[in-house]
Amino acid sequence: MASIKKFKHIHFGWKHLVFIFIGLVVFHLFVSQLEENNLRNLHSETMDWYQRNSVEKIANLTTTSLELLLESEPPRHSRDRARWETSTVHALNSILKQPLMDRNVEQMCVIVPYKNTFAALDLGRSVFSYFYDHRLQGDYDNPVFRKTVLQYSKIRNEMVSSELIQSSREKENIFHVYVPLEPYGEYSGAVYMKMHPDVSEITRQILGTFNNTALIFSAFVMIGLLLVFYIATYTIMERDEAWELLYNEREAHLKEQVTQRKENLFTKRIYHAHHKAEKVMGFINEDLDEMNETNLKETKYRISKYANFVARVIYDMKWYNPPLHTLRSQHFKTNLNEVLKFIVKSIFQRTSNPVKAVEYNFNFDDRFPPLPINEFVIWEIFEPLIQNSIDHSDKETTIITISTKYNHDDKTSVVTIDDNGPGIQGGLLEVDESGVKRIFLESTSTKTEDRHHGYGCYLAYEISRRCGWLLDAENLSGGGCRFILRISNSTEAKR
Repeated sequence: MASIKKFKHIHFGWKHLVFIFIGLVVFHLFVSQLEENNLRNLHSETMDWYQRNSVEKIANLTTTSLELLLESEPPRHSRDRARWETSTVHALNSILKQPLMDRNVEQMCVIVPYKNTFAALDLGRSVFSYFYDHRLQGDYDNPVFRKTVLQYSKIRNEMVSSELIQSSREKENIFHVYVPLEPYGEYSGAVYMKMHPDVSEITRQILGTFNNTALIFSAFVMIGLLLVFYIATYTIMERDEAWELLYNEREAHLKEQVTQRKENLFTKRIYHAHHKAEKVMGFINEDLDEMNETNLKETKYRISKYANFVARVIYDMKWYNPPLHTLRSQHFKTNLNEVLKFIVKSIFQRTSNPVKAVEYNFNFDDRFPPLPINEFVIWEIFEPLIQNSIDHSDKETTIITISTKYNHDDKTSVVTIDDNGPGIQGGLLEVDESGVKRIFLESTSTKTEDRHHGYGCYLAYEISRRCGWLLDAENLSGGGCRFILRISNSTEAKR
């Protein structure tokens, strides 16, 4: 017991493990080479035995069947000859095709002399015509058996003189067998067979011998693996303990980073929501001060819209990812053209800016269908896009054109926001590894004076994606940029 305890404290290095592994590999190669030589000798002897018995026996039996059939005499009466001819051709086809159903036989034909050459016949009709009508129909030079006929022409004289079966073997145990065909005792040609013998029985015998060797080898391998496992266990345990400490430390660090990121994102969303609500609340106060009997109805409608928008902003402050049914539902039937007009007229045109003058042009399609989207969600999409065009314009008069178009053929809608500004910097139009343009990524902007920059386009993109829309941006050839919002038919409300 004391020696075992001392052994546990021994630390083995990778050099020791590699040395043991190399020893096992060398032993394995030695046993494998020895077994390979034994199998090779046994395989050679078995194939010789198979050649003398199985292959030649099958070919000889098939040839005998052909000889017996060819020795049958045709009937004397012509009315019986047609039926006899049909049955004889059928029998010849059976003899020629039946061996091919055996998985050992790959090709078979009858080779006969014809017109100073040799013809390979593999159909019953051809054999019948040759032996009974003494002629052949059509092209008798079959390219499949061209090599076979050439080989037969080399051994024919030997077969005629000896009247013995001639056979040869190619690689992978493929046998070519030529059996003399002698109906009525006269040499008339040869029956050729190409065979690939099934040595499954022999294989089982070989496996029996191999299993005895493999059993001994497996025992040695098992002992060696147990020894390696016993030695490596202590090294691996120490490594795992070090890795566990490292993983725990890294996990704690990642959790801290995720928590900080969530807090940062939520802080930015609160700031963004507070900024929008603060601006709209100012409009409400102005409307209340200016309300009178003549503008009561219009002011009440506008204040109602403002109040609902503020409620939506407060809801966004509560949920970072609001439920999907609060964004889109078949219960919503929002007129996008009216919403865009209200945003421009009641939001942007009420904001005083002594530095920049902004003109708005509308190009609305009256056929534009209602959308199953909450109208205040649409505010959150278009408000930062329009604001982006205003903030980045270097013109004395900024011209913004808002267009809507409905394609009745494929039931799709497109909304575009064009401006006459300097356009978007090329780097912001590059696509990242996730397929999103950099302008729609978080905290990406050309503004440097505001630490809360780069959140408007990102928010518009994320809300559009949740609505099932596709938001894109590009520069116009004549100057300025364009935001493109594509709406599929799946997000159109039922009329």
